[in-house]
Amino acid sequence: MLFKISVPDMHCGHCVARIDNALNEVQIKHEISLEEKVVTIDGCEHCLKTALTEIEDLGFTPEKL
Repeated sequence: MLFKISVPDMHCGHCVARIDNALNEVQIKHEISLEEKVVTIDGCEHCLKTALTEIEDLGFTPEKL
C-alpha cells in the first residue's frame, strides 16, 4: 500500500537527506518530494507508523494524508 505523509517543515535538501537516511536505516521503501513536502511510504500500516515515528524523532511534524 502507498501512504502519504505531509512534512510541512521540510525545507531543503538537507532535510530530505536526514529523512531519507532515517527511513533507509529502518528499511522502509519510500520516495520524498521536497516540492510537495510529502513522503510517500510503500508498505504496511506498521511501516507507516514506524516512518511517522522516525520523521518525528528528527524534529519534524509529520501528518498522514
